[in-house]
Amino acid sequence: MGIIAWIVIGLLAGAIAKALMPGKDPGGIIVTMLIGIAGGLLGGFLGKVLFGVDSIDGFFELSTWIAAIVGSVILLALYRLVTNRGHGRGHRRGHVHA
Repeated sequence: MGIIAWIVIGLLAGAIAKALMPGKDPGGIIVTMLIGIAGGLLGGFLGKVLFGVDSIDGFFELSTWIAAIVGSVILLALYRLVTNRGHGRGHRRGHVHA
């Protein structure tokens, strides 16, 4: 697949991952696309390692989309863990205790 196909899959898989995991996330469409592209690669790698299948076959293959979405959900969860930790500390520091 070409780079344009990866960007399209990344954008859509990242958007689907955000729809499956609603909530407020820092970052816009670029972060969503990067999470989706990296998620597709992660999903393909995990599919090959865990199940012995080549899950990134082509743009219109269901396995490609499932791998991209699962990988994106995993990366979105990790992204939220990392960003919420930093945000939580800053918020507490500015909070006045009565």
